[in-house]
This record gives sequence, C-alpha cells and structure tokens, in this order.
Amino acid sequence: MKRTSRDIRTAHRYEVLRQVIAASPASRQGLASATGLSLATVATLVGELLDLRMISEVGFEDSAGGRPRGLVAVNASGGALIGVDIAETYVHVELFDLALTVLARADEEMRPGESQPERVVGVVAAAIASVVARAGVAPDRVLGVGVSVPGQVDRDTGVAEYAPNLDWHDVPLLDLLAEHTPYPLHLDNPLRACVVAELWFGAARGHEDAVVVNLGTGVGAGLALGGGLHRGVSNSAGEWGHTTLVLNGRLCHCGNHGCVETYVGAPGIMQNLHELSPSSALLHPGNQTATIDALARAAAEHDPVALKTVQDTARYLGAGIADLINLLNPEVVVLSSWVASRLGEPLLDEVRRVVSRHALGRPLAATGIVLSPIATDPVCLGAATFALEGALRTVGQRQETVRGTAPARSRTAPPS
Repeated sequence: MKRTSRDIRTAHRYEVLRQVIAASPASRQGLASATGLSLATVATLVGELLDLRMISEVGFEDSAGGRPRGLVAVNASGGALIGVDIAETYVHVELFDLALTVLARADEEMRPGESQPERVVGVVAAAIASVVARAGVAPDRVLGVGVSVPGQVDRDTGVAEYAPNLDWHDVPLLDLLAEHTPYPLHLDNPLRACVVAELWFGAARGHEDAVVVNLGTGVGAGLALGGGLHRGVSNSAGEWGHTTLVLNGRLCHCGNHGCVETYVGAPGIMQNLHELSPSSALLHPGNQTATIDALARAAAEHDPVALKTVQDTARYLGAGIADLINLLNPEVVVLSSWVASRLGEPLLDEVRRVVSRHALGRPLAATGIVLSPIATDPVCLGAATFALEGALRTVGQRQETVRGTAPARSRTAPPS
C-alpha cells in the first residue's frame, strides 16, 4: 500500500521518539544523525513531541567549543502504555511509563479448554483494569493498549482471523474488548511484538537485519529487514513455525504434517521427551509450563534424559534456523519467549552446534545466535510500542482535523 504523507510523518515522529527513549538525553543533532532525517525536520518533530509532553528539555551539552546543544529526554510521566500478551497458556498484561519501564503487571494462567474468546476477553479486561489501579495512573493518561494474539491477525479491523492453537476463527477481538475497556486498542501478532522489543531494547538493537525466533506453545520467526519490521503484504510474514520440517511428520494444529512447531514448540518438546522416556518424572501431561520447567532444572543438573531431550529439540530447531540463515542472511538470530528463556544456555549451545553443521559458511560467519536479553515479557513490551505508534498516529489525525481534513475513524484507534 502507498503511504500517505500522514503515514510518513507519523513514522518519522515515532522514530524520533524511539531514539529519545533509547538514548536519553539526546540532542537534535544526534537525533538527526541517528534517524537520517534533516536537522530541520527533527527540530519540527521534537517541537511536536514537546508540545505533547512526551519529551522535555533537560539542559545543554558542550559541542567542541561551539554553541551548546540543547538536550531532550523522554518525559516518563507524560503518559502510560499497556501491553497485552495473549498466549495459549497464559495472559500477561504490563503497564509502562513513556520510558517503557514496567510500573505494574498482571498474570493469569490459561488451561486447556479455557480459551473461548469471551472468557479471554474478560480476563484481559480485568487485568487491564488491575494494572491501571496498581500503578496509580489516571485513566486519562493511558495512551493506548497494544494487544498481541498468536496466529493471523488483521490490524485494521481488529480481527484475530486464525489462531490454530486457540482454535479461533475470525474472532472480532478488539470489538469484544472495546465493550469492556475505554482505551484505544491496537492488535498485532507476537512475532511482530518480539521483533520491535528486540530492535528497541534487545539483541537486535543497532542491526539492520535480524530474525527473532519466538519459542512458546507456538513457534514463529519475526523479521527485521533493512532496519525495520517486515510484515509482508498481508501482515503474515514470519509463520516459519508452519513450514515443513519433516515430511509426513507429526500432525500440526494447522492441519499439515511435520511443521517446525510440532517439534520445537512446548507441546513438541513434550512429545520429544515422551518418545525418549514415556514414564519420565519430568513429564507433566497437560501442563506445558511444569514440563519445560522440570526439563530446564534437570538439564542444569546434567540429567541424561533431560540433556538428550534438549539435544533432540536443538537438532530440529538448529536445522530450521540454518534454513533461515541461508535464506535471509541476518546479522543476528535471537531466541525469544518463555521456552527459550527457561531452557537457556543448554539449548543455545546445542542449537549453535547444529546450525554450524547445516548453514552455509558465508552467511553463518556473519550471523550471531543469542538469547534475548530482555528481562520483562518481550511481547508485552513490543505490544506497548504498537499502542505508542497508534497514539502518535491519532495525534496526526487530530492535527489534520484541526486543519479541516478529517480522516476516517480507525476501529482500532478510537478518539480519546
């Protein structure tokens, strides 16, 4: 789709604010260098962000004998953002200030059979109200809520079109949630959320081309290409978990056989463990979190069954990552989400060994494979940035309305 001048201005405003958040305090000259925008454009955008109280003037820095440069920094108290991570086994909600520091969080486990849309919406709405109350934030300071749900989503309509692990088909998620919460809502997918989190604060920061492998119940590969988030033509890029790894392999929730997800997602890892040792005490049928936690503890204690399960999982995961390296030639591959966090270094070490056997030498030599360094939930963090982007877009729409050009109302960003 061709971007309008409003889209471009919103993107520039967002990029300047991103740089201020990442490197406060910052000068206008430094922001121009970091963003590639002209100094005049940056000065105008900084003025707009100052007017919005998203940033503030914080003094001056010396400039090698020249005129002192004015510095700006993010105004952490200038608003609040909420990130929602809806997964197959849990709902996490975190409230951030404008510096993207967590002020409050709420967590709710989801058990099999409890993923009906109406129930999930109720859990999410209650968690949103809870974090606003816990943080002591006035409701009118909440700029928006970013909602992440796995599977195929339509950002414009707020519909979760297909989430195989939740058995959701064409769920009008944001419309349902809007009945229970008053804040502007913005929908996307955890693959995109994880990539943005890594680009802003994690292992992909400063890199042009990165792959963020999301390892949870489901599996995917979020993509940053040319320094920006790559969505694909229908916001569906990154569904690597549903590429075929084993011909005529395990049945996947998507209906195909042998998908990557069925071997390296949490249920797939449980199946790896079961095939190796059906009566293992590490196996907790029906409880992914308990099984992965037990496996991680046992691997750290050099339990042979646990180590072999991690090796078997890494054999599949490493082969799939080698394909991504050969295909995309990224600077870094980041292992993210809760399964990667729990299995940690033992999984990473094995994956690196497997990748070295399967990837081509030249792209492999240019690629680092690392664990995500983000301490909080990366999906919530990334989802909060979608709310921030939406808030900046709404500002642009208001400005056009004032000038006499009223844009069409967005269902995912209602006027505040």
